[in-house]
Amino acid sequence: MERRTIGAGALAVGAVGLGCMPMNWAYSGSRRRGDESVRAVHRALDLGVTLLDTADMYGPFTNELLLGRVLKERRADAFVSTKVGLLVGEQHIVANGRPGYVRRACDASLRRLQTDVIDLYQLHRADPEVPVEETWGAMADLVQAGKVRALGMCAVGARSARRPGGRLHDGTIRQLRRVQQVFPVAAVEAELSVWSPEALDELLPWCTSRGVGFLAAMPLGNGFLTGTLTPGEGFEPDDVRARHPRFTAEMTAANQPIVAGLRRVARRHGPEVTPAQVALAWVLAQGAHVVAVPGTKREQWVTENAGAAGVRLTGEDLAEVAGLPGALGSWD
Repeated sequence: MERRTIGAGALAVGAVGLGCMPMNWAYSGSRRRGDESVRAVHRALDLGVTLLDTADMYGPFTNELLLGRVLKERRADAFVSTKVGLLVGEQHIVANGRPGYVRRACDASLRRLQTDVIDLYQLHRADPEVPVEETWGAMADLVQAGKVRALGMCAVGARSARRPGGRLHDGTIRQLRRVQQVFPVAAVEAELSVWSPEALDELLPWCTSRGVGFLAAMPLGNGFLTGTLTPGEGFEPDDVRARHPRFTAEMTAANQPIVAGLRRVARRHGPEVTPAQVALAWVLAQGAHVVAVPGTKREQWVTENAGAAGVRLTGEDLAEVAGLPGALGSWD
């Protein structure tokens, strides 16, 4: 698989990564199978999908434990990205950016992942009670201690980022400017897909101009852009899409022209190319330092997603995708 670099340190990863969250968090619990997920991770590494993206809050903790089962055997094949800064309670999630907590959380992640170093340690969310420079400084200390190789930041949530007259990623860029004064940012993780392209306006150009890698989260639109979801099918209550405005039966039907457009482009590349692969290829075409990080827990989809790295969209393809209708339904 094509390799891409993250940050000034030229950390090399496969152009397509693996988002591991669905294996233990946010999606239908009845469909989670630990052994199946382990096989999916092994398959990803076999195909050159080296970036494994997780977080201590996924589960919580169980996602890192699952990856640890694979890393125990294949640490040299993987680029491990995990996150810190969010604590999961019974009915709520809170931020914790206190330096002492960051140090303890890193040690705990290292134990669960069964490794002695984390390749990319990301700040999941800044703590509003702690100056982000203090949190970032504690993370930088972990690099100096040899426990972490590079630091990254996740874009803040859409709602919290918006202010009157502001743009979606203004809050994230303000934080990035502050932490860059403390220690270099190697990568930013934010949503980017055909139906959520907002990062192209400001955030991705900010990263590109500074040599910062961009990890494209949810590049398949939480599964919508695969074309495998049936309008009105519904989701299990513990699936985040069950409460998502874009996944109501009405909006799922209304946004089908987007999938139809991806299918048209896919057909031009041969019968084996899928809408999902076109959606991922579009993400990869947005820049040389962009890495697509689709989430899945099944070998079948890992294999399909990895194949997107070999799909080269033409100028005609990119123009057709650019001309697709915008997604209907609030993303908040």
